[in-house]
Amino acid sequence: MIKIIAVCGNGLGSSLVCQMAIDSALKAIGVQAKVTHTDTTAISSMAADADIIVSGANFKKLMEKKNLTVPIVYLNKLVDKQEITDKLRPILVEMGVLE
Repeated sequence: MIKIIAVCGNGLGSSLVCQMAIDSALKAIGVQAKVTHTDTTAISSMAADADIIVSGANFKKLMEKKNLTVPIVYLNKLVDKQEITDKLRPILVEMGVLE
């Protein structure tokens, strides 16, 4: 099962609703994943356990400074299931999770 972490500034509101949207989008395309959420400070220590990180586009510069080694998806709308699916699908195909 793949592991995805949703990231926002404080790890509370927006990352939680993003987590729920990711869960829903993945369920719709038949992918099982463990999705959690956290803040931008804690992601550095959690990234080693993740297969994919999802964050808002507004955090791109901050996330790039962290030099994380897993794929990072940047969303313009954290709860847009279509955007989530469109951006996760190529990574999931590359990982062999989807055809």
